[in-house]
Amino acid sequence: MTPRPKSMMTPVSMTQVNIKDNFWSPRIRTNRNETIPHAYRQCKETGRIDAFDLKWEPGDEPVPHYFWDSDVAKWIEAASYSLAAHPDPKLDALLDEVIEKIAGAQQPNGYLNVYFTVVKPEARWHNLGMWHELYCAGHLIEAAAAHYGATGKRQLLDVVCRYADHIDSVFGPAPNQRSGAPGHQGIELALVKLYKITGNQRYLNLSKFFLEQRGQNPSVFQLELENLSSEDAELNRHFFQKKAGFDTRYCQDHLPVKEQTEVVGHAVRAMYMYCGMVDVAVETEDDGLLEACRRLWENVCQKRMYVTGGIGPSRDNEGFTEDYDLPNETAYAETCAAVGLIFWNHRLLHAEGRARYADIMEKALYNGALAGISLNGREFFYVNPLASSGAHHRQEWFGCACCPPNIARLIASLGGYIYSESDSDAYIHLYISGQGMLRTAGTQVLISQTSSYPWDGLIDITIQPKRPAVFSLNLRIPGWCRKAALWVNGDKMNLDGCIKHGYARVYRKWLPGDEVRLELDMPVERVRAHPNVKQNQGCVALARGPIIFCLEEADNPAPLHRLILPKRAKFKTIYNGDTLGGIVKLQTEALFTEDTDWSEGLYRFQPPKTHPCLLTAIPYYAWDHRAPGEMQVWIREGGE
Repeated sequence: MTPRPKSMMTPVSMTQVNIKDNFWSPRIRTNRNETIPHAYRQCKETGRIDAFDLKWEPGDEPVPHYFWDSDVAKWIEAASYSLAAHPDPKLDALLDEVIEKIAGAQQPNGYLNVYFTVVKPEARWHNLGMWHELYCAGHLIEAAAAHYGATGKRQLLDVVCRYADHIDSVFGPAPNQRSGAPGHQGIELALVKLYKITGNQRYLNLSKFFLEQRGQNPSVFQLELENLSSEDAELNRHFFQKKAGFDTRYCQDHLPVKEQTEVVGHAVRAMYMYCGMVDVAVETEDDGLLEACRRLWENVCQKRMYVTGGIGPSRDNEGFTEDYDLPNETAYAETCAAVGLIFWNHRLLHAEGRARYADIMEKALYNGALAGISLNGREFFYVNPLASSGAHHRQEWFGCACCPPNIARLIASLGGYIYSESDSDAYIHLYISGQGMLRTAGTQVLISQTSSYPWDGLIDITIQPKRPAVFSLNLRIPGWCRKAALWVNGDKMNLDGCIKHGYARVYRKWLPGDEVRLELDMPVERVRAHPNVKQNQGCVALARGPIIFCLEEADNPAPLHRLILPKRAKFKTIYNGDTLGGIVKLQTEALFTEDTDWSEGLYRFQPPKTHPCLLTAIPYYAWDHRAPGEMQVWIREGGE
């Protein structure tokens, strides 16, 4: 094993970032004023929060579910991030109230899970494969880390430390401990967060233990299944028992993690596990884990990812199938999976310092994840298809409500994804207007950005070191950008000589008030799928900058599949501040296939007639906000 540095760079905390952006500020405000209160009301009205009072008795409705704890935990995390960026005494008090309930539900030995305390206490740690105990524990730990970081209050942190200590006493390699792994990953990355806060090495060791439990022969889940009743094992058999035998690809247990080469199974479980792999790899300097993540990244991002950054085409396993299998109308592409993809790429970015990870992070952020929440912040997609007949719509909540608080915690913590720092470098990954306070070259450096991104590629940056300092400013040149230009204090730079790992690296002595201008060419691009993606042959998707566009029936003649985009058609870009929260839409002349002259027969020799029409495309994230109708991302290309 070749040791590696702990990380190439460190993310700048969201508490050091102030976003003042025409695109993101309204969404952050909506998240704070609408989404987070809405998620609280839903958790309250559905019984999720009051379930921590442990007053449920047999016969009562609703019956607490074994994943309910995680929904409340993610709400706490989102609310805590919001509180860190925007102090709010009422929200602070509400968090204290909910945390008090959670603390009151903790058992004397540290155990904490509502379902396995009042509904099935006899089944505690009985079915790790499908019953989410360790997953819920992971989200509680993440919530505690966020709340402690936002407020400095230790109540929830102390609760989860007691819980983690209990879990550590149950699971491990010692003779008095048991083997096992979470069927739904999430605790692995959470334990590393807890280790970083507390310095307790046992939490890092436990995270590593859970990762190393995967891929054993026989599987820990197979051994577990042998001790389950027929009724309790129903879910396990559905997902694990296949014609070829016992197969735990569904939860990435088919091989030891360091030997895995393909992304398989449930997409969200995979993303959370890969996050844990990067975290453990960085903290233990284990390049074997990082190398596995590189292989898995190549597989998902080059063979199994939608153009929107969505992942997981199959409803059956909420996840992956095989290379190049990317259907459009039946795409699953769960919002949580896109959020998880962002989490994973953010970690890989800091481990390796390569812009390709920030490119994927940005793609999923502006498209596959952002589509998961409505403009009003109170309706959500669980599933994000790339084509719709008009029947797919956002909902206010779900029985399995993982997605709403997940997108809420992402938006609330967005400031933490923009900048990074090291002893000698400052990095800008996302072009979001506002300010970030970094520390590099032994001094504080205030970086200010101003732009109309993602609608325009002109970004003005001001550098304000506390004192003159020599360091490198690294500006990501997005993978979608074919032409860029850079000026420092009005002098044009030679970009060819300063690109490193996808970043324009400017090394100099920086003075207060130094100005940088980055111009990213942002034409309308036609994106084509790999020849093995059979669903999209002869079609193109439209992209401009980081935004993927789609057609909606509200703007175009229907049915949409009859539209033909001529190969030489030129697009107009039109900004409309009054439509869908303010968007750039694309327009061009296209063709529409007629059926008016078609006889009663189903087939004929003559081609159909076409007539000219106006084609209008809007950002994919903004679809399903107007009259119900068809939508599609991929457009048939033909003619001249």
